[in-house]
Amino acid sequence: MTEKKKKLEFNIIKNDPTEGHGGFGVGSLSLDNVSPVIIDVQEGEASIEIGAMHARSAVERGIKFLKTKEEVPNGKPYWLIWVTIDRKAEGTYYAGVTACEMTVDRSIRRGYKSLPEHVNRMDKSIKRHIIVDHMDEKSKKILTEFLQNHDAGMWERSSEQLKADLQV
Repeated sequence: MTEKKKKLEFNIIKNDPTEGHGGFGVGSLSLDNVSPVIIDVQEGEASIEIGAMHARSAVERGIKFLKTKEEVPNGKPYWLIWVTIDRKAEGTYYAGVTACEMTVDRSIRRGYKSLPEHVNRMDKSIKRHIIVDHMDEKSKKILTEFLQNHDAGMWERSSEQLKADLQV
């Protein structure tokens, strides 16, 4: 009888991995301070969609995602925004904000998104990057208003790069 070699699998570590022994998990990233925000471009609305952490938001549910935009010519445009919160001496602020494009055609239950892009942008947000300059003007305005209305103080304490990149 042969035993399978136990593999080291990917784990999402909820608490601080450096707490305590400081061995296994050191250097892992925590998802505690990351929230996915979905922008419905046509409706002009933004909302926090925790289900998007695992590609299970209301927008994504029941949709088969294809690899090219051309396969979904009538797709409704959405943006998935990864927002990471951090704390500095003055208080909390929007530390990492990255945007990923997505389209969904409910009538044919098909959509377009690049899964590698979504994963990489989440990683970039966790690492405190700002990547929103590729968004259309309407979506930038929606996101700006959402972040300001969610917490004006956090917006004020955020980086000048975020404010400049969302400027329309």
